[in-house]
Amino acid sequence: MTSSATRVETVGSATGHSIADGSMRADSAWAGYANIVDGPGGYGGVEPTEEWAAEIKRLARQRGATLLAHNYQLPAIQDVADYVGDSLALSRMAAEVPEDEIVFCGVHFMAETAKILSPSKTVLIPDQRAGCSLADSITADQLREWKADFPHAIVVSYVNTTAEIKALTDICCTSSNAVEVVESIDPNRDILFLPDQFLGAHVKRVTKRDNLHIWAGECHVHAGINGDELAEKSRSHPDAELYVHPECGCATSALYLAGEGFVAPDKVKILSTGGMLDAARQTGAKQVLVATEIGMLHQLRRAAPDVDFQAVNDRASCGYMKMITPAALLRCLVEGKDEVHVDLETAHVASKSVQRMIEIGTPGGGE
Repeated sequence: MTSSATRVETVGSATGHSIADGSMRADSAWAGYANIVDGPGGYGGVEPTEEWAAEIKRLARQRGATLLAHNYQLPAIQDVADYVGDSLALSRMAAEVPEDEIVFCGVHFMAETAKILSPSKTVLIPDQRAGCSLADSITADQLREWKADFPHAIVVSYVNTTAEIKALTDICCTSSNAVEVVESIDPNRDILFLPDQFLGAHVKRVTKRDNLHIWAGECHVHAGINGDELAEKSRSHPDAELYVHPECGCATSALYLAGEGFVAPDKVKILSTGGMLDAARQTGAKQVLVATEIGMLHQLRRAAPDVDFQAVNDRASCGYMKMITPAALLRCLVEGKDEVHVDLETAHVASKSVQRMIEIGTPGGGE
């Protein structure tokens, strides 16, 4: 098991229409299933009670399924999962576990990556509408046009991309190994780095490569964590460490604060989600300010319960991630929906870009 995937010890009103119908399995007639409604924001109507958690575990065992949950998921979803981690670690875990069915509680490209690495397994996502603004910020046609402008360039894609983009990629990278991947490439070769402009800026700053061309994509949640609120939070908590995800719009601001002496340089850490967990387990700080999606706070607090972790922006919540609700997970396990499919040829080609990354070095945190 990779260090960034953690084994979990298992122990209102909504608008829309009920989905309880004849498709419900006779041996899964738990009363809570009848309350599921499908509304504009996803499936609702079910609270994450102890009874719900017990039913989820029962259904997973009955199906022979492994439950994977991303670090940005709702706390209740993380707590009921078999493994919690970043997307790449979970996708690799999907390939390692003996179960033939994977329930991936995350956004769609993550479930696709799991399918790419486990083509013979059934991969389900509790709500296929859970997309990703970053993955959607570049299309296959746009990448083909960009490649045509730089015919000899190497394409480096963040793992937060669709299967179709991965199939057009030479080497994938994660937020923790992007620098290592870029440094492995001939310094005279142009590099097309996509899709995250903030991660790309971080890599360019570290590698000092002028021939690194960066796509102007972003995660709307991370981009919304700005430098002003980071500076304000840092000034009001002068002794706190800063954990900043490189997708954040405030990553440059964090380094500026350190350079100008507002924050001690050793307190500023630009980290992937997996890197944040590793740092949390080792920190001597009493307080840590965290610049990433707020779901990460749950795992950080589990890793270091004596540390006061605070969000730089407590509104940094991904609506797509939060579409994986207790109701959606229950529906998924009862009905076997929604299954994720990746064309076999696309999956085969896409897997090569992931494998090249793994061959360069330890992938580390997926995002």
